[in-house]
Amino acid sequence: MKISIITVTYNSGRTLRDTIESVLRQSHPDIEYIVMDGGSKDNTVDIIKECEPRFGGRLRWVSQKDRGMYDAMNNGIRMATGDVVGIINSDDFYHRDDVIAKVSEAFENNDVEAVYGDVRFVNENDLDKTVRYYSSKNFAPWRFRWGFMPAHPTFFTYKRNFDKFGYYHFDYHIAADYELLTRFLYTNRLKAMYLSLDFMKMRTGGRSTASWRSNVLLNKEIIRACKENGIWTCIPMLFLKYFVKVFELINTKSDKS
Repeated sequence: MKISIITVTYNSGRTLRDTIESVLRQSHPDIEYIVMDGGSKDNTVDIIKECEPRFGGRLRWVSQKDRGMYDAMNNGIRMATGDVVGIINSDDFYHRDDVIAKVSEAFENNDVEAVYGDVRFVNENDLDKTVRYYSSKNFAPWRFRWGFMPAHPTFFTYKRNFDKFGYYHFDYHIAADYELLTRFLYTNRLKAMYLSLDFMKMRTGGRSTASWRSNVLLNKEIIRACKENGIWTCIPMLFLKYFVKVFELINTKSDKS
């Protein structure tokens, strides 16, 4: 099974090499890697060019102005030639070499349309230090109402589902991933499978948690995403997820391979 992995970049020179190296280390033999760069001004493109020969023709990349992260994701998905598509952010990396192999195995051996799993948030100054373990184990579609979703960077689905149910809505600033997962898993009820596997390490400090303003915008967009998909919710209901985050911080698992 051919799997396309997409990374969106913009001035990601500080972290991108870790992302690329983690894709190169994957044991699955049929991976297409697509990097969509938004016209970086740093050394991002130099890193892509340096690593490109090591992929043996399996890396495709574009560097041009886009309409934002989600527009770039859409363009990358449209470029993809794999059966299944997944996203890895330019400051994240797979910390084990069998992630994509296990994703492929799940699709080949089960009647599912999507898979997802767990992630580790790590200290950006100490990548071996897990500060929060985000498990998707207890996710169910009804939990969208409360602000919960599977870990988006672990979400893989058939490319055909984007053609059938639509792409990311790039007029969202932060929560287009939330809206898309709601649309795929709640509205269109794709059969999904949870893999008990921590897919990757994510550096802390993402867009959705950068400041209190980001959190306010995130919650507003979650309410919009729910409304557009026929789910009623409100700000007080979304506050529950912050208590869960505190619990995750307290009960973070120790790092493991």
